[in-house]
Amino acid sequence: MGRKKKISVKTYIITAVTLTLLAISLFPYYYMVLQSFTSWDQVDKVMVPHGFTLRSYEYLIGKGGATNSMMWVRALINSFLVAFPTAVISVIIGLCNGYSVCKLKFKGERFIMDSLLFQMFFPTIILLVPRYMIAKPMANTYGGMIIPMCISIWAIFMYINYFKTLPNEVFEAAKIDGAGELRIIFYIAFPITKSVTTIVFLSIFMQRWSELMWDMLIAPNIQMQTLNVLISTQFKPMGAFPGPMYAASVILTLPIIILFLCFSKYFKEGISFMLK
Repeated sequence: MGRKKKISVKTYIITAVTLTLLAISLFPYYYMVLQSFTSWDQVDKVMVPHGFTLRSYEYLIGKGGATNSMMWVRALINSFLVAFPTAVISVIIGLCNGYSVCKLKFKGERFIMDSLLFQMFFPTIILLVPRYMIAKPMANTYGGMIIPMCISIWAIFMYINYFKTLPNEVFEAAKIDGAGELRIIFYIAFPITKSVTTIVFLSIFMQRWSELMWDMLIAPNIQMQTLNVLISTQFKPMGAFPGPMYAASVILTLPIIILFLCFSKYFKEGISFMLK
């Protein structure tokens, strides 16, 4: 029988520190879920509640509460109608731009690359006012909430870096067979970039799903409110309804968890590519 490998003290310390940091990072989610099932007289007052209740969730659907359940359903639908198209269009724009910059030879390629890189040095908040002034005619419309958010410089660079790793022979062979550039992009480039596409789609979907400031600015109409905006306007932290606020936050988090679980394989592949 072989000798068992002795685990060093250093390994124990690293493992303990890692588990501690993991617990700290996950604790807010645990706290949010726990408080959403806690009776209202105990919310934010005890770490281990005495019993659990669905009252906070019942409040959101109109049972025994002052809120209109359709208001929450409409906000949830609005969030999907905004986040999903934004992610899809961002993927298409990133895919087409990444392929064009890497695989098509044209003048000004270096200028385009430098311009994209230049924009990444500035926080998006500085574009909030000019973006709003440009999109103001589309206020309180899905177009105004989607179109200005569709161009992701990060997504374009993700595709550029991935296409640089692919041999040109794959695309040259398709051109010899008579395939046009659009056909190559959507029938050849798109299938082989599924890992990058997944991480780009999920990242932009999560970013757009959790967006607050732009939605409050461009769509103040209550009929156009997303779930984030509704939570921020309906409830105040530590206010009269902290329980329903936690419950609404849990509902806001569920779609992201479901998407991650469904596409975790490709998401991990995309993360591995980013770390190379």
